[in-house]
Amino acid sequence: MFEFHIDKKRYFEMQMENAEEYVIPFIGNKFILEPGTRVLEIGCGEGGVLAAFIKKGCIGVGVELHESRLQLANELLKNEIEEGKITFIGKDIYKVTEGELGGRFDLIIMKDVIEHIHDQKKLLERLHDLLLLQGAIFFGFPPWQMPFGGHQQMCKSKFLSKLPYYHLLPRPIYKWLLKSFGEPTEDLLEIKDTGISIERFEKIVKQTNYTVIDKIHYLINPIYKYKFGWKARKQLPVLQSIPYLRNYFTTCVYYLITQKNNRQ
Repeated sequence: MFEFHIDKKRYFEMQMENAEEYVIPFIGNKFILEPGTRVLEIGCGEGGVLAAFIKKGCIGVGVELHESRLQLANELLKNEIEEGKITFIGKDIYKVTEGELGGRFDLIIMKDVIEHIHDQKKLLERLHDLLLLQGAIFFGFPPWQMPFGGHQQMCKSKFLSKLPYYHLLPRPIYKWLLKSFGEPTEDLLEIKDTGISIERFEKIVKQTNYTVIDKIHYLINPIYKYKFGWKARKQLPVLQSIPYLRNYFTTCVYYLITQKNNRQ
């Protein structure tokens, strides 16, 4: 398991730095972020990504199903909470009302979240109710078939945490391997069930009445700076153009989408 998955404060800092260096500039290419922009992050964890937006003058709301992860968020962002710049809600996004959220949002952030959701189409349909007409949604996720799409970094075993592609093994063999090393079998099997490909994501976007307005595919995920000391690299155009095969060699994708009626 990587050090920053144990040191939650360092994980917070890493997420904030990554958002400042890569996520916010990507969004800013097509969407204007200005003081007062209302930003919702779903699956905000310890609040590192959202903190980067607060530093830009945005007003943030973070929703996190696991309330234990919000303990550090409330501690590290205590001043911002007291100043009304950020609010955290420990609740299932389907059970949060618009009133609790304070209205709809200019921007919704979902970074490293959608690959953990069972009914991804249902979630995108839900987001229509939370987004302003001129708003946008950011997604960042690893395609399931990529070398570490099984979230191997969760493994305690140094061998398994750095071994690529074995999450693509047939489920019985994969389960046996995880059990043999004493890993959190159920959590990792659930990720196998919910993993999403580039093609499936783009199909769901169309099915749920959204339009992609910008995207970046990465050969080397920007977050690998912290995991492996590797510099971020965009995907080679020739690989990005090949459906299905690209999933195996694309370690991260960023997408910015809007509601279709916003593009008419």
